[in-house]
Amino acid sequence: MTQAETAILETFDILRLLQSLPHRYPFLMVDRIIEARGDESGIGIKNVSVNEPQFQGHFPERPVMPGVLLIEGMAQTAGALCVNAHAGGVKPPLVYFMTIDKAKFRKPVTPGDRVEFHMKKTNRRKDMWWYKGQAFVDGTLVCEAEIAAMLAPQKSA
Repeated sequence: MTQAETAILETFDILRLLQSLPHRYPFLMVDRIIEARGDESGIGIKNVSVNEPQFQGHFPERPVMPGVLLIEGMAQTAGALCVNAHAGGVKPPLVYFMTIDKAKFRKPVTPGDRVEFHMKKTNRRKDMWWYKGQAFVDGTLVCEAEIAAMLAPQKSA
């Protein structure tokens, strides 16, 4: 993408996310993407609800969002940015989560929280992207990690 294209801010509603990602309930961890700048950066939003299945066992008396699902929300945000930056007119490829590094969990996330996944591209080579991610609740850092994603063509049926 050119600099002019990445300067344009976009938002992805749930319908666009469902077109971009293969994930579905209960494993779709992003409700919306705001402030997307091509594949350079974006902010994914997750509204955490007590009705989500993970809270039946993690933990029933003190529900806490599992850290692995916060990382998955970061990966899905980055994946949607990658897929939407892919050459237009072609069916979106599959996006695979490749690596996770330097993951840190700072504070628990609980039902009622609105998590913001702030993703910034650090590198790209061919069909692989690397991002630094930070998750915030009410401006407080709750989780951070570096991740990589790879696009792969969808096989026709």
